[in-house]
Amino acid sequence: MYLEIVSPEATLFAGEVDSVTVPGVNGEFQMLQNHAPVVSLLQEGKVKVQGDVTIEEGFEDKFSKGPNGETVLEISSGTVEMKDNKVIVLAD
Repeated sequence: MYLEIVSPEATLFAGEVDSVTVPGVNGEFQMLQNHAPVVSLLQEGKVKVQGDVTIEEGFEDKFSKGPNGETVLEISSGTVEMKDNKVIVLAD
């Protein structure tokens, strides 16, 4: 599935991934290929991305590696939309 992570400053990541886990306001949840359409508010927490993730130059300092090899981005709030195997995370 295709993932875009967008902040007010720039698009932090765009590319194919295996899964995305986000901190929803009602709890953390994961999206995989062919997930049902969803729109949700996000709270402070970690966006975790599984797959072959290559971060563009200049944004490496915003991401870290998690204990299970996932790529992690700390956010303070945001929204997520999943539709037709495309996930867009608008993150603050």
